[in-house]
Amino acid sequence: MVSTMLSDQIDAKQWERIRALGERVLAGQPLERADAEWLFGLEDPADIQELMVWAGRVRDRCLGRRIHLCSIVNVKSGGCPENCKFCAQSAFYESGTTRHDLMEPGLIVRAAEEAAGHGVHAMGLVAAWRELREGPLLEEICGRFEEMARRVQIRPDASLGLIRSRRVADRLKASGVACYNHNLETSRRFFPQVCDTHAYDERLETIGHLRAAGIGICCGGILGLGESREDRCDLAWSLRDVDPDSVPINILNPIAGTPFEKVPPLSPWEILKTIACFRLILPRPQILVAGGRVVNLRDLQPLIFLAGASALMVGNYLTTVNQPVEQDLRLLKDLELGLMESP
Repeated sequence: MVSTMLSDQIDAKQWERIRALGERVLAGQPLERADAEWLFGLEDPADIQELMVWAGRVRDRCLGRRIHLCSIVNVKSGGCPENCKFCAQSAFYESGTTRHDLMEPGLIVRAAEEAAGHGVHAMGLVAAWRELREGPLLEEICGRFEEMARRVQIRPDASLGLIRSRRVADRLKASGVACYNHNLETSRRFFPQVCDTHAYDERLETIGHLRAAGIGICCGGILGLGESREDRCDLAWSLRDVDPDSVPINILNPIAGTPFEKVPPLSPWEILKTIACFRLILPRPQILVAGGRVVNLRDLQPLIFLAGASALMVGNYLTTVNQPVEQDLRLLKDLELGLMESP
């Protein structure tokens, strides 16, 4: 009996602190770093559930209950000269990924039309290469964006590697690109364990050129690479400095042939807690749950919205298969969550 009473007192103190932090964010005040680290350290599922409730309230207050849907199409696959250890498209690894050159405009338009037909708000063109420079390739890819914009009512987004010139960013903007995805992936400390063919600061430089051109910023990372909770907190803190419009959260889906193929998976509760922590640290950006959600969260996928997620990547990913779009749409309907209107 005494043990039970002590446990109840501990729970009450934990929940009181979680409530106070949730109310702080709802009042428009940022979390302190020590509080964020404490939240990332929560382990009891009951505490995590309490945290998720407050994260969901923050999402409702800041962004409402309409969910942003996006899709991607892999317009150039495989053979990437970077050695990101999670990536099946790296030329460094034998993962069996199909390679193809730049996709024809008609195929891109067809994918965009299919996505728009499901109520998807944005379509991102993604390419496996190191960077995008001025020249014929830039003009080719900009032509793809211009054709998509002419023929489909969907927001054109991009993820085309490093950008080293404001002129490249300006050309993308002129072609209609509304938002550009360039993830930090993980903390600055852990990043060299993930990739060493380019530097963390090159990613930040890319974001700077895009922002200067007036392109929206989509910037997040990947969970489950072997990083610590402190690394996840560091990533969230760095993202707060970046101030992106959207924060994609991917969860490692280990691919055979890559160096991370045997990294132990995170538990669903750890993933949900991390989403909730990101929401309290980043109350206003879209938090988009993307790659790896099906294989890692399984039947707990609906809880991402309780945990503060406000966006979902639907359709297949770059090299792995997602669940059918119809299943995601039924999930949102069952949760009585609306869809963000198309542009």
